[in-house]
Amino acid sequence: MPSFGTLLSPIGEIGIVSDGTAIRRVTWRSDPPAETDAGPDALLTEALAQLTAYFDGALREFDLPVDFGKQTDTTRAVLTTLYETVGHGETLTYGGLALRSGTAVPARGIGAIMGANPVPIIVPCHRVVAGDGLGGYSGGAPGQGLATKRWLLEHEGALPASLF
Repeated sequence: MPSFGTLLSPIGEIGIVSDGTAIRRVTWRSDPPAETDAGPDALLTEALAQLTAYFDGALREFDLPVDFGKQTDTTRAVLTTLYETVGHGETLTYGGLALRSGTAVPARGIGAIMGANPVPIIVPCHRVVAGDGLGGYSGGAPGQGLATKRWLLEHEGALPASLF
């Protein structure tokens, strides 16, 4: 049975689900999903440590196995490309990610795939932006998606800190 743990971060409380072999979910919730048990496994402990180091500014690249769950081959290809090729402090447009992934997905479709990412932050969908601005973001506390995306990009140095 998967394990669940939480981390209090600058962008809210984050929940992480591990099955012992891969990180399966990163969420903005503190209540464990029904399919988890209370005991952490070694991978969950490592994920919590890496996320803590990331938020402390000491980690720039996650070294964690992830499981995207049931996804189409195209979605899996786009998310894998994002995880493997878009580094800390970098951004890429939705269209740029479509080209880089070798899929025929239009930019709007890439946005939908980013919204289906089950392991945000670790698989950095916040680094995918619109050609004319931030684009959207479905992570973060309710109603705080774009503020969360902006904070993550500022934290990584991809955006200058907001004056307000």
